[in-house]
Amino acid sequence: MKSALDCIHRSAFRWQRRHAVALAACAAAWLVAAPQVGAQTLNEALKVRTAANETSAASQDRINTIADQTDELLRQYREELQQIEALQAYNGQLAKLLDSQDQESASLREQIESVTVIGREVTPLMLRMVDAIEDFVALDVPFLLDERRERVANLKALMDRADVTNAEKYRRILEAYQIENDFGRTIEAYRGSLDANGEKKTVDFLRVGRVALLYQSLDGQEAGAWSQKDRAWQSLDGSYRASIRQGLRIARKQAAPDLLRLPIPAAEDAR
Repeated sequence: MKSALDCIHRSAFRWQRRHAVALAACAAAWLVAAPQVGAQTLNEALKVRTAANETSAASQDRINTIADQTDELLRQYREELQQIEALQAYNGQLAKLLDSQDQESASLREQIESVTVIGREVTPLMLRMVDAIEDFVALDVPFLLDERRERVANLKALMDRADVTNAEKYRRILEAYQIENDFGRTIEAYRGSLDANGEKKTVDFLRVGRVALLYQSLDGQEAGAWSQKDRAWQSLDGSYRASIRQGLRIARKQAAPDLLRLPIPAAEDAR
């Protein structure tokens, strides 16, 4: 009986010892595995956090990109508005210019239509002006006759030219009138040929406006004056030679202006 109990106790003790060893092994295995499980969980948590951060950064980048695009679109929109306003102002000004051009075109059409009428009225006037200046030169004091007659002949030839406008013809006629007008208030000396008593000789002429036309021979021994009343040359005595010589020097700007003693015909009553 005792042997049987001892045997039972020994069996129980062996079973407890085996279970204790197994429990110890399990505990030891758990203690070893616990840190590994914690590290793995932490790594997973860090990975999740990192992924979340990366996702957040990507989202922020997209937001920044969209914001930049929005700002650029807003800038372009404002520029387009400014261009539209500028074009509207420009179009308004163009409309005014077009209205003005329409009015100017209408005025030009009226002027073109009246050119023919004006030409018919101006041409006879210009012809009369040329004839008048020709008669004036023929009746005037006979100074620079060749030059003045050539000017009149050129005007007559000009009137027959179709390639010259009426405006240019009129300008040339007025220019000839101005030249003739200037002769009346200037003093001039020139050398030319004198035909007196059927004899031609070279002399120095002195013109004082249109009131006196005198000449002196090249040797200074002969002098004369044109008589507009008699339409002929008249000889002068020696008392005028010095004055004519001085007048020639003044006209040639070889001497200062001075008073001259010259034979000037008395003014007549126009009545």
